[in-house]
Amino acid sequence: MAHLLHLDAGARAGSLSHSRELGRAFAAHWRTAHPAGTYTYRDLVTDPVAPIGEARARLALESSRHGVRDLAAMDRVAAAAGLAEEWAATRPLVEQLLAADVLLIGAPMYNFSVPAALKAWIDRVTLPWLPLAARSAVVLTARGGAYGPGTPREPFDFQEPYLRAYFTALGLEDVEFVHTELTHAPVMPFLADFRDAHETSRAAALDAVRTLAARAPAGARDA
Repeated sequence: MAHLLHLDAGARAGSLSHSRELGRAFAAHWRTAHPAGTYTYRDLVTDPVAPIGEARARLALESSRHGVRDLAAMDRVAAAAGLAEEWAATRPLVEQLLAADVLLIGAPMYNFSVPAALKAWIDRVTLPWLPLAARSAVVLTARGGAYGPGTPREPFDFQEPYLRAYFTALGLEDVEFVHTELTHAPVMPFLADFRDAHETSRAAALDAVRTLAARAPAGARDA
């Protein structure tokens, strides 16, 4: 039975958020296509993950030093190092991630990269031994401008390259990105000439999430 973990990191709420619009569409299509599947949702803005501090950094160091490979071993190492409280704040998030066959992330581009809310989650859950192979990820983004291949702003896209490198480093190579671009065009007068291009991008993104949601989940882990 496949499980979808859906994270939203966009600061804007409701109909104002293009990344959340894509996320709602994907989740609805996925749950229709996989009626036996299960679904977990977390809003990283209204239910934020605490930024890491010195104790969380020590937790990662102890994990590496002792060659931790699973949750049970991490329990023992954290307790022995006096880091049980810090691990208790981290473990549920790691468990939630490891339970997922498909990870769905809604993340607008902020300052050419990812929202702080998403980065806080990444920093909290990531441990040297974290195994993400045999899973898939879908990242749904919204960009105020155009950052696609061949555009003048392509070199400023530190969002997709960062997330792709992050997941690949953890063994998750099945990563799909869907971008809604030129989202500022409907509201910024100086971008009015690009409103049609934005609507085309938005429609293409909604079509893409419908197709991706219908795919068989990567989670053959429980097959």
